[in-house]
Amino acid sequence: MAGHDRWASNDVLEGFRETTYPILEVEHGMHLTHGGSQFHGAVAAFTQAGTVLLVDEHGRRESFAAHDGSFLHKGVRVALREPTTPRPSAIRFTPSGSIETDNTRAKVAKASRIWVEGIHDAELIEKIWGDDLRHEAIVVEPLHGADDLATAVSAFAPSRDRRLGVLLDHLVAGSKETRIAATISREHVLIAGHPYVDVWQAIKPAAVGIVSWPTVPRGTPWKEGVIERLGRDLEPGAFWDQVLGSVASYRDIETPLVNAVERLIDFVSP
Repeated sequence: MAGHDRWASNDVLEGFRETTYPILEVEHGMHLTHGGSQFHGAVAAFTQAGTVLLVDEHGRRESFAAHDGSFLHKGVRVALREPTTPRPSAIRFTPSGSIETDNTRAKVAKASRIWVEGIHDAELIEKIWGDDLRHEAIVVEPLHGADDLATAVSAFAPSRDRRLGVLLDHLVAGSKETRIAATISREHVLIAGHPYVDVWQAIKPAAVGIVSWPTVPRGTPWKEGVIERLGRDLEPGAFWDQVLGSVASYRDIETPLVNAVERLIDFVSP
């Protein structure tokens, strides 16, 4: 009986024929198994160079070259590819909690203003709400004290298109600031405030790394008294730089100040 002619039947070429695999668009978190090592994990990265980073259930990380057929998805060997449709970018938020936009074009400032009592107030508001204010084209200006507020408001001449928001510290019953606020009653002026003696105190102690803000006796300069009781050998400006640097978002700010600033921004940017 004649032997089987492997060349005539072309059997020898079977191992050299190109194998095609189902195309699988890679998604972050997709579970794959590397066929050679049997390492199984979720996709943490997929580079344009064709490298897959997998993380298993124990947190171990392994990178593999993504040759067609070298990975299995649900038991089927596949050819990995980048998604053909762009993925939606992750939503990003500003420190104030607003959705971040890509519209960063400079705008002409509106006539409306927000006034605050001092430079530290202005710096804190810029750090948290700066993106919102630029979006609305609103400028924040320090008053350097509210004693002459009524005169300043009259000189500003508020109107429907020239609104004025004023942020006052220590706006509590019987305080000097509350008495000053009571002297101003204008349709296009909004005065809002917080109960804290100084804007420093409106920052949550945990953000600064302290248990609480110290109590300072009447008659003692508040900022200097705080620094002394905290045992810091710093000038107020240097200590404030540290405090401001510890603030990352509105979550580091006490709610009364957050509410007051949000009200003022809404008022001056209708």
